[in-house]
Formats: sequence, structure tokens, C-alpha cells
Amino acid sequence: MHKRLPHKVALVTGAAQGIGRAIAGRFAAEGAIVGVLDIKAENAEKAAQSIRDEGGQAVAFSGDVARRETIADAVQALETQFGRFDILVNNAIWVRYNTIDAITPEILQRMVGTGFNSVVWGIQVAAPAMARSGGGSIINIASAAGFLGIPSAMIYCGVKAGVLGLTRSSAVELGKDKIRVNAIAPGSIVTEGVSINVDENMRAKRIARTPMGRLGQVEDIAAAACFLASDESSFVTGESMLVDGGVTHAFS
Repeated sequence: MHKRLPHKVALVTGAAQGIGRAIAGRFAAEGAIVGVLDIKAENAEKAAQSIRDEGGQAVAFSGDVARRETIADAVQALETQFGRFDILVNNAIWVRYNTIDAITPEILQRMVGTGFNSVVWGIQVAAPAMARSGGGSIINIASAAGFLGIPSAMIYCGVKAGVLGLTRSSAVELGKDKIRVNAIAPGSIVTEGVSINVDENMRAKRIARTPMGRLGQVEDIAAAACFLASDESSFVTGESMLVDGGVTHAFS
């Protein structure tokens, strides 16, 4: 069967579970060598081993993505070991929903560090390695929340709107190096993280207001990421792809 990412070398942040794990697995199934980066070493290794058990190639990395050196070390290791670096997925996020008066400095720092600063560092360290490989694809996982105003989600909406801005600007700046930068903006996706933050009543409301009548699956986002990572999207850059079952347009 034809594979869409043969011999490509990729790094996915926050890849031990949820959307990141699905993307890493899909990339490996499509022929890529995948770096699995997560904050806990045991979780990253477990996910990488699972990919290897499925017949793919995966290497585990661990560390806090809010720290530039975490991503830089992983990119450097992959480029050194495999001779190239082609794809970065900035997926890592830490989320807590709070009313404005309940936001603490600790919550703000962690959400911005994990969800926004890590994207800045990822783009910065990946670009030179991709340029040496003749180009590449950076995929930032944003959110439909970046287009909307959602109660008790001021930081989350702000972080994800910021990711959309980073995507557009870096796409313009890096185009000369044949590096494409795009974002995927998921709607409500069934993940472990959503289960922590969303109760059954809220889940039912999300389904009811989604035109497609269901929540998204991690495989929906992995399919979009595979398209943006592959040569099929070779003339697509600076775009933000909503994968949300139509919910953003239903709000507008």
C-alpha cells in the first residue's frame, strides 16, 4: 500500500495520549520515523513502544515543552540520528477552565508556557533543521476556541488565538525555505483531557450544538495532520483548518 510519509522524520509534542498519540501513530503508519515527546518519560516510552509494536518506527523523548531546550534537544537528536528533519506537530497543551476571578498566576504560567511558548520554541528550533533538509511542514494544533468567546475559558481562547497568529506570521517568514506552517483547529474531540474538564451535561450540550451531531474522534485530527504533513498539501501554508463538525459556523 502506498505510504504518504515515506522516510520522513517527525516530532510530535504531547504525543503520549489523545490527539498527539493518534497523530504519531498515523504518521508512523504512513512511513514516517516519529519522535514521541511528552512530559513524563515513562508515558512517552510506552507510546513509542506501542507504535513499534504496530510495525512503525518511533523514538521517545521527555521534558517540559515550555523550556526551549526540551524541543531543541529532541529535534537535534532526530536530525543527528536519521540525517534529516521534516515534520513538527506542536500539539502539547495543559488546560484548566476557570472563571476570570479564579485565574491564578500558576494556571496562567502553565497554560501559556505549554500551549503558546512551546509553539514559539518549536517553530524556532525546527526551521533551521527543516531548511537543511530542503523544506518541511510545521503543524500547530490550535482550536475552534481560538475563533470563539467561551465562558470560563479566557486563557484557553487567548492561547489558541495566539497560535493562529503564530501560524500565519511564521508561514510568511519561512516560505522562502520551503517550510509550510499550518494550523488545525479541532472542535470538541473525545480525549482523556476532555474527560477531565468536561462533565456529561457539558458533553451533551456540545453534541447538541454541533451540526454533524457528534463529537470528533482523535482519528479525525490525525487524518488532517497527515494531509498537512504530506506532499498533497505542498501549496498550502498559513492556513487554519477547522475540524469541528461545523460548530464554529453554528456559533457565528
